[in-house]
Amino acid sequence: MLDVEPTCTASDIRRAFRKKAKAFHPDLKPSGKNAAMMRMLITAYKVLSDPVRRLEYDRTNRAVIYRSTFDYREFLRKRQDDPESMAKAIFFDLLHDNDDEAIELYDRLVNEDNFDITRYLDREDYMDCAFLLAEEYDRRRDYQKAYGLLISVAIYEQDKPYFRHFFREVIDKLRHLSCIRFPRTLEHEDLLDVLEELVSFNFSDQDSAFFLKKMAEVYADERKYELARDYLERGLARHAKLPGVKKLKDRLTFVRAE
Repeated sequence: MLDVEPTCTASDIRRAFRKKAKAFHPDLKPSGKNAAMMRMLITAYKVLSDPVRRLEYDRTNRAVIYRSTFDYREFLRKRQDDPESMAKAIFFDLLHDNDDEAIELYDRLVNEDNFDITRYLDREDYMDCAFLLAEEYDRRRDYQKAYGLLISVAIYEQDKPYFRHFFREVIDKLRHLSCIRFPRTLEHEDLLDVLEELVSFNFSDQDSAFFLKKMAEVYADERKYELARDYLERGLARHAKLPGVKKLKDRLTFVRAE
């Protein structure tokens, strides 16, 4: 991950980390892949910087000798009967721009074998993998699959933070799906269920207010104006400076005045 020799010093590790961080930091080069790589870099740096953890790492990996001729991807892909290898192959392909192959393999395994990738990747790898899968499904306009994967990431993150400040990107994608993509593809009842679920996460007062305002807009479109007012008031109670409410307020005031 850091491209350092087994005999490297602490200074070598810090230097390698800074170099890699410049290449992958998502603030400099925004993308889901770079965010995932950055999280793995941080994990690698923490392991190699801790004398005890590094000793354990060296001990367990002493027998592993890197050979440039070894094709890790091919090694995984050949093990078709091993679900753990298949899960790792999917994650590997997503990280190395083989997105079509990753999605094709994941879909086939899920459809044919009821494949549950959470059983075969560790928690952090699964979260990164699920986020990258969600990005690809979003690009392919398979919004329901993208949403389901992002929700699973949110559940894991709330249980034990891993993405931390990178989690903002997950929330932003959920906001985009629920308020831009889904209104064009879902019935109102299903859209309201999605928004209610997102409110229940309590990401932040501002995010909850955003989802509550969207629910108010849906109820207004259904001419359920009392419900619309109630949800708008709930949103404003969470975030008084909620943007984009004037038009909805005027609409609800006009209806009440009739």
